[in-house]
Parts: sequence; C-alpha cells; structure tokens
Amino acid sequence: MYLYMVAPCLFGIEGLVADELRFMGAQNVAAENGRVFFEGDDNILARANICSRFAERILIVMDRFKAASFTELFDSVKLLNWSDFIGANDAFPVKGHCVSSTLHSVPDCQKIIKKAVADSLAEDYSVSWLQESGAVHQIQFSIIKDEAVIMLDTSGVGLHKRGYRPQANDAPIRETLAAAMCSLSKLRHYHTMYDPFCGSGTVLVEGAMLANNIAPGVNRNFSAQAWGLFDDKIWRDERERAKSLVKKDTDFVAFGSDISHECIKLTAKNAENAGVDSFMRLETKDIKDFSPSSEKGTLITNPPYGERMLDISSAEKIYKIMGGKFIRRPSWSYGIISPDEEFEKCFGRKADKRRKLYNGMIKCQYYMYFK
Repeated sequence: MYLYMVAPCLFGIEGLVADELRFMGAQNVAAENGRVFFEGDDNILARANICSRFAERILIVMDRFKAASFTELFDSVKLLNWSDFIGANDAFPVKGHCVSSTLHSVPDCQKIIKKAVADSLAEDYSVSWLQESGAVHQIQFSIIKDEAVIMLDTSGVGLHKRGYRPQANDAPIRETLAAAMCSLSKLRHYHTMYDPFCGSGTVLVEGAMLANNIAPGVNRNFSAQAWGLFDDKIWRDERERAKSLVKKDTDFVAFGSDISHECIKLTAKNAENAGVDSFMRLETKDIKDFSPSSEKGTLITNPPYGERMLDISSAEKIYKIMGGKFIRRPSWSYGIISPDEEFEKCFGRKADKRRKLYNGMIKCQYYMYFK
C-alpha cells in the first residue's frame, strides 16, 4: 500500500524530521510549519513510527482540500474511502484544530467530520448503526487558512513517549526536543557527553540512544498494529532492521550530575529502562563544582529557569556560574536551551549559533558554543 503521510513535530525542528525521513527512504518529503509531509509504503509507515527521534506521531493523510463552509467540509470528508481503513465495528473518534479559518469552531468541525465518516461507513457496510467497539482509528484534522487536512493517526500514544520515563521530575523536557538538541550539537558515538542539570535524565538518555543509533520506538507498540491492515511481518522486519543498525562497542560515555540526589536516582532508573545505563556516569553535584574529567566534551543541557524555578534572578545567577565553568577550550562544545532573552548577557558571551526551539508552548533559544 502506497501512502501519503505527515509527521507533526515541535516548531523549529521540521528540518531534522525531514532529513531523518529522507534517510529512512521516504519519498517526496516536504516540510511545513510544525509538520512534514512524505510518501512511502507500509514499511516506511512502520519504520517512521519505530525510528523517528523527532516526530510527534505518524499520520496517514486521507486528503487535503479547501473548506470554507460546513457543507464543503462534510461533502469532501464523506467522499473519502473510509472503509478501506476502518472496519464496520471499529471506533473512529475525531479531534483536531482550526487556525485562521472561516471554520473556527473545533467542536462543530468534529461533529461534521464524525457524521460524514459515519454516513460513508454506513453506506459502504449497508448498516444503520455503527457499534464502534473494535480497534481505534483516531481521526485528526487541521484546518489552517481554510485548507483542511484529514488524517488517521497510526501511532496512538505520541512518539515522544518512548516508554523509559514512567516518572519524571518537575517540568521535564520533551524527549523529541532533547533528541533534537543532541542532533543539533552533532553528538556522535565517539563523544563524551555531559549534562550537569540532568533532572530525570532525558537529555542523557536521548543522547545515548542517538549516539548508539538505538531506535526510540523499537520496544513499544503503535495503534495501526491493531487495525488488521498491515502485515505483522512488516512490523517485525522493521524492528529487526532497527536492531541490526545499533552501533556496537562505541566509545560513547555520558556524565550526568544534578544537585538533587533523587534526580540522580531517577536518571539511573530511566537509563536502565532505556537500556543505556552502561553508558552513564552519574553523581550528585552542584553546578558550582562542575569539573569535567575528559579532554574533549559535548555538553548539552536544559538548566532550570524562571518558569521552572519561579525565580528569574536565581536562574540568572546559575547562568553566570555556568559562564565561568563552561570555558572556551579545544574540542569542547556547549549546547544550552533557555527561554531567557538575557541568557547570553548573564552567561558572559554571545553564542556562536542560536536556534529557536519550543519547549512545549515556551519559546526558547538553543545557544551553541563551539569556538
């Protein structure tokens, strides 16, 4: 089955998603704000779910069309071949969003799309009642500037839910964002990584998985597996393919520290859950005592800031300490994410490169120092 698909993502990392999809073998990859469209067969669908580090989920695009009225929306949705994907007893909940469009009421759009799909399925299956007791086919829609995109979610639980972090500390960074930071810092399998504010260990774990090419979704399931549309062998083959690409006997080491002993224990547990605990060197330590033990290092961190600490001045004091500790030295780079526009001033020097990223709804800058 050849499919038109889309991978929603955090704003600022569309290019990373597009690159990884191309590397996986996806065709006609096209990045837009907060999403990347692509094409491929069943294997690419499974591969993207299992291997994507940066996408939030993988959806099949049923259609894209203009919809400036409820009539246009209903008629266009009803014409789609829903019975090719949804069985007579399957569930098909609807959710989505509208932005800068004539159709701005999300609940009304949900009702219209739900009715259109139900009418289409009822006609195809010659029934008057749809039980919706079977496998869940989550329908999603986006209507942006009067263009509707109607989709089926193949992932289920978001792809950032790798499964290794059942618990987290306050205000944890999203796994997909942590992976993006590691990629932007060009973390490699021969690097020595540092995170002196490791919290629940997300940046360290994502770094270890990236450096050793461990697929983030290799140990979890996806909603499309329950649909009965895609051969189980495809999922098995793609998992085996992902496992075969894991780098063996790398020189990668990750040093993590945090002022909280509980955070260190949580990091150790999450690293164990992810199968990367052998790469970790963890200790309880204040940032003022940061003293790297290697000649080379790739430091990637998400320090506490105002929204997490409820005290901007305390965060800026930490930035000043960081500036004194993260000194210029050969074969070292520092990547620091912060929403504070005064970060560089407090840190003490301008970044060599900046990248706008979003941590949830918080606009941040990823400050990179490598000179």
